[in-house]
Amino acid sequence: MASVGFSNGVLVVTALMVVATLMLLTVFARLYRKAGPHEALVVYGFRGTRIVKGRGTVIFPMIENWHELSLELMSFDVAPQQDLYTRQGVAVTVEAVAQIKVKSDPESILTAAEQFLTKSDEEREGLIRLVMEGHLRGIIGQLTVEEIVKQPEMVGDRMRATCADDMNKMGLEVISFTIKEVRDKNEYITNMGRPDIARIKRDADVAAAEAERDTAIKRAEAQRAAAVAKAQADQERVMAETLSQAKQAEAQRDLDIKKASYLETVKKQQAQADKAYEIQTNVMQQQVVAEQVKVEQIEKEQQIKVQDAEIQRRERELIATVLKQAEIERRRIETLAEAEKQRLIAEAEGHADATRTQGQAEAEIIFKKGEAEAKAMNVKAEAYQEWNQAAVVDRLISGLPDVVRALASPLANVDRITIVSTGDGEAAGMNKVTGDLTKMAAQIPALFETLSGMQMSELFAKIRTIGEKSAPPATPSPAAPQS
Repeated sequence: MASVGFSNGVLVVTALMVVATLMLLTVFARLYRKAGPHEALVVYGFRGTRIVKGRGTVIFPMIENWHELSLELMSFDVAPQQDLYTRQGVAVTVEAVAQIKVKSDPESILTAAEQFLTKSDEEREGLIRLVMEGHLRGIIGQLTVEEIVKQPEMVGDRMRATCADDMNKMGLEVISFTIKEVRDKNEYITNMGRPDIARIKRDADVAAAEAERDTAIKRAEAQRAAAVAKAQADQERVMAETLSQAKQAEAQRDLDIKKASYLETVKKQQAQADKAYEIQTNVMQQQVVAEQVKVEQIEKEQQIKVQDAEIQRRERELIATVLKQAEIERRRIETLAEAEKQRLIAEAEGHADATRTQGQAEAEIIFKKGEAEAKAMNVKAEAYQEWNQAAVVDRLISGLPDVVRALASPLANVDRITIVSTGDGEAAGMNKVTGDLTKMAAQIPALFETLSGMQMSELFAKIRTIGEKSAPPATPSPAAPQS
């Protein structure tokens, strides 16, 4: 019994293993996908995008997906609905058959998958047909009807060469392109052979007529016809030569007229250019002269400014050397006199009053100092009031060189002086110039009286004479001593 139970257990385990194996095989079969030589599997998912062709691969559900892409030959008609116009402007209708397939290399398969994987066969063929029809229209526009009809292989070769770049961008290649039919509405193709047929028939008729004429017409008539033909040929030749010579004469006349016109235009332009150059030269010379005048004017203005600065400097120097020293001397004398007065008062009133008087003296000194600073603007006028006639005369005489220099400054800008003597006994030469300057200097007092409105005699009458002492300044009464 034990052996029977063991055998049953082994069978059960074996059966379970077989069932499990079959289930695994079934699951593996569902996961395994195979691609034949006529198709390619485009697998995409967590392992990226890969191409499977002519073999199988395991595709894990939920994390990977796949699509089939046919590599078989696609055959479809290329027949534009609109008329195509040839290089001659003839409207034709062209019907062709194109054989196209996806290239077998992985790059082209990926490119085709990007373009057509989710599209149906009709949509894919529609897109390709649009591209083919566009290129066919361009090629037909470059050819004549005769070339299209007689050389359809050339059209196919051009189509394959022209479409190659666009097809490569879509992962496709053109296997063949064949023209099926070319027709037109105006029967141009039908009438293409009629000229050749008519020409052949005409040549045959002419040949027969000539043969009959040669056998029927006599030799004399043939000679006469030959003579007439020769005369007509000579006449036509003479007329052609005459027309040719007339044309040559007309061409030569037109050439001479154009040469004369061109020569006239060139001379006119040259004259205008010369005139413009002369005008521009004159304008530039005028500008140069104007700039020179401006430079000279600026130089004169700078010289005047320098002279004014020198006059102001001399005036400040005079104020600093004469007026300031006089003011300092006056203040020194006043201070010494006040100190002497305070010393005498201090000795008379005693040691106690001296101390108080000294404080008042210091206060009085401070007051005088502030009063002198407050009257600083009137110092110049007060100093002039202290001058005597000698100081005024010295001031006038010391200022004469500056006045004469200012009057003679225009002569510094004169490059050359030409003196012409009239022979009237007056002085001539350079002493004439110095004499004029002396006369100009002698007119300075009159100029002063005209500008100031005061006579020189009145001015000197108001100024104390030489040796006269100025009145001593009023001494303020001493302040009453404070008890």
